[in-house]
Amino acid sequence: MGRPGMTPGTQRMGVPANRILIVDDDKSIRLLLVTFLRHRGFRLLEARDGREALAEMHAGNIDLVVMDLMMPGVSGMDVLRERATDPSLQHIPIIVISANDGYRTKADVFDKDVWAVITKPFELEALLEAVTTGLVQANIAAPSAA
Repeated sequence: MGRPGMTPGTQRMGVPANRILIVDDDKSIRLLLVTFLRHRGFRLLEARDGREALAEMHAGNIDLVVMDLMMPGVSGMDVLRERATDPSLQHIPIIVISANDGYRTKADVFDKDVWAVITKPFELEALLEAVTTGLVQANIAAPSAA
């Protein structure tokens, strides 16, 4: 599922290979995730909703997305639907975080080829493991532990 020609640690167009987009309408959740992951060496971008997420994804240089499903306007499911039909976005691994732990939700998102589903509330270390594994599976090196 990795990108052809990419090896762990590879940079493309001068951009570090570990740019993660955090998408959540809850500012406190975004701040928590950004702070936690930044302290572990990741480079982070933020989006408040699906519209902003799609704009960042189309702009390029996103290696992985951590996204809430339930957002006003363009939801996380809307982003997954667009990603499923847009070949230019299909290579980006997505980790879904959601308060909804229902079977239907998991079936819907796995049908959209997400990397992992993490249910709120969650342990930050579980998220870190999913992010690191997602980057490795996509052939992008995660930053070394400091």
